[in-house]
Amino acid sequence: MEREAIRQLIEWKEKANRKPLIIRGARQVGKTWLMMEFARKAYKQWIYVNFEDEEMLKNVFAPDFDIDRILTALGLRFQTHIDERTLLIFDEIQAAPRGVTSLKYFYEKAPQLHIVSAGSLLGIAMHRSDSFPVGKVDFLNLQPMSFNEFLTATGHATLLAQIKGGEWTSLVYVKDRLKQLLRTYYYVGGMPEAVKTYQEGLGYDEVRRVQDNILMSYENDFSKHAPTSEVPRIRMVWHSITSQLAKENRKFIYGALRQGARAKDFEVAVEWLQDAGLVHKVNRTKSGELPLNAFEEFGTFKLFMLDIGLMCAINKIPADAILLGSDIFSSYRGALTEQYACQQLSGRVDFLYYWSADNSRGEIDFLVQKGGCVVPIEVKAEENLKSKSLAAFVARYPSLKALRFSMSDYREQDWMTNVPLYAIGGLYDK
Repeated sequence: MEREAIRQLIEWKEKANRKPLIIRGARQVGKTWLMMEFARKAYKQWIYVNFEDEEMLKNVFAPDFDIDRILTALGLRFQTHIDERTLLIFDEIQAAPRGVTSLKYFYEKAPQLHIVSAGSLLGIAMHRSDSFPVGKVDFLNLQPMSFNEFLTATGHATLLAQIKGGEWTSLVYVKDRLKQLLRTYYYVGGMPEAVKTYQEGLGYDEVRRVQDNILMSYENDFSKHAPTSEVPRIRMVWHSITSQLAKENRKFIYGALRQGARAKDFEVAVEWLQDAGLVHKVNRTKSGELPLNAFEEFGTFKLFMLDIGLMCAINKIPADAILLGSDIFSSYRGALTEQYACQQLSGRVDFLYYWSADNSRGEIDFLVQKGGCVVPIEVKAEENLKSKSLAAFVARYPSLKALRFSMSDYREQDWMTNVPLYAIGGLYDK
């Protein structure tokens, strides 16, 4: 299995002004595996500390932030000498009192050390007892595996190379194969354990069992970490995401949760899920001009899950419905396709929004900003290429060139480029 984030970690290692790194991400997206794989590839010596398991070291930061004392304690525990050639891996750092705060002092007193840390977003974002080391750490946000990573993991690196190389003429001949792989990804998703289960040939039922266990662990986190009064609201929001996306107007409607519901009743629940890394909140922007965040509307948004496979699992959509394209899949096709597009774009662009007209006549599925450019994007589940809203938007902002993601082949036009859904990940490679 390969993760694109390894390249980012290598870049971090080589930075002249390197700071201790915090890898952020929802539970079970592969943070521990990534840190260990990075250690194996880039270092001859490393120390791995899981503060949930290491009772003796859990309080190593509690007395003070004397770096020499801390390094001596770590060296004695692992019977090794620690210097600037050693990678220190602090996993579940939120389980160590003042562990997150300690990263500030490592940066200030021992900047030569290489320190990578991780913990669930629940643990780090909501660990109120620690003073956060603002400006003293670097960040890497880890998402579920992309479709590109899925192709590599399942033995289709050659197809991926053709996609990244833009070999559109050749790809026409394997289009049906790519469509089937894309549908498989819709079902399996990008959670590493689910991908590994599929890659090992254990079957779709076993993949679903893995996904159900992940969903159960998230539900348990609701009760464990969220305020008791918010748990029912968090569950209502969490279980409503697909039905909200399945509407013709995919904007999140509080009234769809229960009759008479208002924003103030559920704002904390939405924010909690966002802080936990379990949802992508895509706000509306009212303009196609730079910078997009200057026209952002925080109260109007779409809500997506962190992973398309988990979306299928939480709605009990069977494998054959997606792989064979039954009527059940037809009902969810638009929602799943937009979820897929959001998942591939998140973390790869500077800003991700959607646009809709004030009179509700016309909507652009996504509006992204990357490297000083604004790109309007329309997402189509099949090969229906009518793009009235997109054409009208580009006519309104003639300096922009649009993208359309669909099952149709690559096609370049003056005002718009059609990109096959399977090729989204290659557009904004980091």
